[in-house]
Amino acid sequence: MIELAVIFLAGFWAGMINVVVGSGTLVTFPVLLLFGYPPIVANISNNIGLVAGGITGSWGYRREIAANKRLLLKLLPLSAAGGIAGALLLLVLPPEAFRAIVPILIVIGLVMVAVAPAVQRRAAAKAGGPLPPAGESAPVRLVLLAGILVLGVYGGYFGAAQGILIVGLMSVVTLESLQRITAVKNVLTTVVNGVAAVTFMLVAWESIDWRVTAAIAAGATLGGLSGAKVGRRLSPNVLRVTILVIGTIALVRILFFD
Repeated sequence: MIELAVIFLAGFWAGMINVVVGSGTLVTFPVLLLFGYPPIVANISNNIGLVAGGITGSWGYRREIAANKRLLLKLLPLSAAGGIAGALLLLVLPPEAFRAIVPILIVIGLVMVAVAPAVQRRAAAKAGGPLPPAGESAPVRLVLLAGILVLGVYGGYFGAAQGILIVGLMSVVTLESLQRITAVKNVLTTVVNGVAAVTFMLVAWESIDWRVTAAIAAGATLGGLSGAKVGRRLSPNVLRVTILVIGTIALVRILFFD
């Protein structure tokens, strides 16, 4: 009971972090390893459990999501395809294959989040006025679409800091507000986790610990609701600083405590 209570609390915190920033897997996954669960079982059970937090978090951002329906319709199929591919890769490649590059990916994501305001201002100044929020040039669309597909694969495979990477990518290549990007990020990561979860249930049922999944799901459901309430009230600057701080903590944790 104590073990399940700790996993529940980890799920709550992960669900809350995922909605506001991302990287909630870096909370729950180590907790499961600490209790002795095999990496594959921990990864798959954690992935399925966190879907619930993504759903409630996305519901909390429904107003911002409604404002970006067209963009989401373009990106969702890519996230879904990437999530399936990543889930299948997890079953044939060692867990360390992607974990080795996680610190590099987090650094890239944090840098993109940090420089995004300057990049957006420069793009607007170069155009001599306001630009379309989602960027209409073919190269920008290609970078965005390809990036979302690749991050979908990564999310289906391991997923740590997937949200930070999506926010960083969209902050640099679009002119959407940070709150709208966060809303889109929540939907995309939930879709990736969701299709990966279905894939796992179809081809790796024996690797799912349903007690763990239920504990994480219960915590993440409440965490997602709380995260949406908190995140939507943060100003763009505070939200950006929050992303950078939590991302840096996640990076330090991976580099020195894994």
